[in-house]
Amino acid sequence: MSERVLINNQIRAEKVRVIDEEGKNLGIFSLEEALKIAREKNLDLIQITEKVDPPVCKLMDYGKYLYWLQKKKRGQQKESKVKIIRLGFNISSHDLETKANQVEKFLIKGNKVKIEMLLRGREKGLEIFAKEKILKFIEILKEKIPIKIEGELKKEPKGFTIIIIKDQK
Repeated sequence: MSERVLINNQIRAEKVRVIDEEGKNLGIFSLEEALKIAREKNLDLIQITEKVDPPVCKLMDYGKYLYWLQKKKRGQQKESKVKIIRLGFNISSHDLETKANQVEKFLIKGNKVKIEMLLRGREKGLEIFAKEKILKFIEILKEKIPIKIEGELKKEPKGFTIIIIKDQK
């Protein structure tokens, strides 16, 4: 955690906006009143944000709050994953189907998928066939699951890449 969380007597604001454990806004209180409410409910007063005036504080168990922050952080890391699928230049149509099934599973989980086709040696002279193979793969995918192409097919020094995501329709 980069920011230190202020709790109870560490909070320096004179007045705070208090949110109870159910998420209801209780209103603006002086720090002393807010701490008194927290003690009565046997909870901690945790400063959620200081970007607004007065700062927002929540009545909550400090341990549970730290656990929630860690869980939220892990969830964000999972969301941003990009799965990579490599297609060979001489891939058969059955193998394309198998790879499409694999990509479908990734897309259902909410991952982005980067499709790569690496070209070696003489294959670089046959870029048209490589593009056709990738476009055929994308057509197979479109039959299985609605997809959205992020950007266009990119030519890179070692071949072609394209990034796709699940279409939210």
